[in-house]
Amino acid sequence: MSEPRNEHHYEGPVIHGGVSNTQFAWNNETATQNQQVNGEVAAGYEALAQRVAELLRQLPEAGLAQQDREDAEAAAGEVLEVITQPEPEAGRVRRALATLRGALVPVASGVAAGTTVGAQEWARAAIEGLIA
Repeated sequence: MSEPRNEHHYEGPVIHGGVSNTQFAWNNETATQNQQVNGEVAAGYEALAQRVAELLRQLPEAGLAQQDREDAEAAAGEVLEVITQPEPEAGRVRRALATLRGALVPVASGVAAGTTVGAQEWARAAIEGLIA
């Protein structure tokens, strides 16, 4: 019996298994990815969904470092995922919002490396909008 051959793919990613609802950029440092959630927003969460959607829309121009932007995008996606459930659990919504605010705090406080004054002001306003 012959041994299995190892195959090396250097041209791009090789994916084994399902990858539904997945985004990735390969070898591109300037990619901006957006994801639209088309689920029905649960009653009472419409205003929050609008605030988070607006935050996501403004995120690429906010002047955040790539890692900070990615963290905020992931946290915003989590909020949208929770509030598009038929009956979102209040605790999950609270935790998802806390994660999103937490992703923006280093930017708002100026602790994140390379944070511009404009990004700080934007992050502060975004955090305030998520508290109200």
